Amino acid sequence: MDICVIPARGGSKRIPRKNIKLFGGRPMIEWSIDAAMKSKLFDQIIVSTDDSEIAEIALACGADVPFMRPPELSDDYTNTTAVIAHTIAWCQSQGVIPEQVCCIYATAPFISPMDLIRGLEVLTKTGSDFAFSVSSYAFPIQRAIKLSKDGRVEMFQPEHFNTRSQDLVEAYHDAGQFYWGRPEAWLADKPIFTLASSPVILPRSRVQDIDTLEDWARAELMFKANQGELA
Repeated sequence: MDICVIPARGGSKRIPRKNIKLFGGRPMIEWSIDAAMKSKLFDQIIVSTDDSEIAEIALACGADVPFMRPPELSDDYTNTTAVIAHTIAWCQSQGVIPEQVCCIYATAPFISPMDLIRGLEVLTKTGSDFAFSVSSYAFPIQRAIKLSKDGRVEMFQPEHFNTRSQDLVEAYHDAGQFYWGRPEAWLADKPIFTLASSPVILPRSRVQDIDTLEDWARAELMFKANQGELA
């Protein structure tokens, strides 16, 4: 069986209650649950949370909350892989042996059921440990600049000051939406950003990390522009 795990702890600092704050008229987490359900890929959609209100909303949206996440996996330093591994181990203790496991972030309002389907296809066809959403940078990272201590600027890679943009290798970043993985890879805490992983490329118009209030405002504008295109 294939399962979906949505990590959603209650301790968001920069945007309080981010996982259930209303976005587009719905609790943020509902967008992730809804996409998982519409994809028809999963035998079970599990929300891993330490928060009773998040659990209640997740259940109302159609997900399962079969356990409350322990405190040692709910602090600011716990990584996502540990949360997914905990859920897989819990499933195995109940006699459920997942074949593929997809982590979907609770703050992914642009996630599409079709992208989830593509992700599973990539995972199975390539034999990779992981297949996850990525998007390209809008500007060549080789020509990025940083600020010096005295307020001046300097390039990270000054040797590319005169290199034409079209001659530079295109760079991609984690889109922060979903991560398909094999249970053994999750349990072994294998790194995701390696040659053992494959990308699922998304357009930049449907990718926005949401960590600050500015991010949230930008995401709302993008959401309005994208309405009707997500399926």
